[in-house]
Amino acid sequence: MARSSCASSPEPTRGDSPRRIRRWDSLAARVANRNMIVRLIVLLSWSVPGLAAASDHALFSAVLADHVRDGRVDYAALRHDARLSRYLAQLADTSPDELASEAERLALWINAYNAYTLKLVADDYPVKSIHDLGTGGRILGWLLNRTPWDIRFAVVGGRTLTLNEIEHEILRPQFEEPRLHFAIVCAAVSCPPLRAEAYQADRLDAQLDDQGRRFLRDGVRNQFDVAGRRARLSPIFSWFAEDFGKTDAAVLRYVSRFAPPDVGRELAAGADRWSVSATDYDWSLNDFKSP
Repeated sequence: MARSSCASSPEPTRGDSPRRIRRWDSLAARVANRNMIVRLIVLLSWSVPGLAAASDHALFSAVLADHVRDGRVDYAALRHDARLSRYLAQLADTSPDELASEAERLALWINAYNAYTLKLVADDYPVKSIHDLGTGGRILGWLLNRTPWDIRFAVVGGRTLTLNEIEHEILRPQFEEPRLHFAIVCAAVSCPPLRAEAYQADRLDAQLDDQGRRFLRDGVRNQFDVAGRRARLSPIFSWFAEDFGKTDAAVLRYVSRFAPPDVGRELAAGADRWSVSATDYDWSLNDFKSP
């Protein structure tokens, strides 16, 4: 099975230990308890008239507006905001297959990925990196399928999924939309910036384009040297090269749509003359305290 962008290309880190294994087992138990609570909220919500449908993500937008600034998250405050659990209950009670359009389904799954990622981190905050929530750091967690993206806790439409399953079994194969990589956020500094609003079907195309521009134009995650015809791209473009194009030139032509205008023109005219390398990926938590 394909790996999450957040679990790909592991780097050397500290090894596993009995203490970290106990931490995983403890975390898994807490996640199970949270799922029971979410399901209870769902059962109670069935008796509440006028509960918003999950295709209306206004509740999640309100949460993001209050706790996200410049792509960074105030997890300390978010962990005490009951609205996030209410939104997750809304997701748990909604069947994506019954939504009217593909845009509604894509918006729901992107929001679900981001909302459950926020919940996972907020419940165990403070942590230095989302990788602290797995077992054995990046390498051992990846080998054992015990990364944070392998925890089965995300309830959508009555199904309990992992974040890896949402990304690699639903989002990527069902929608074939490369821009989703600009929208789903893995709680790391080098991830695309978390949007301070939920994705909505009626504005989804514009939101995804805007995310692409924000990601490709910030000068840190992706860097361009027009004179030297050198591009340093986020590792996301190599982890998921098949989604953007099979060659470096094809990836650059895709990127040209979102790069700064002068860069975009050069890439569109002669992407095959550019060299491509990767920027470093900073896995530090995307909270307000991160440098």
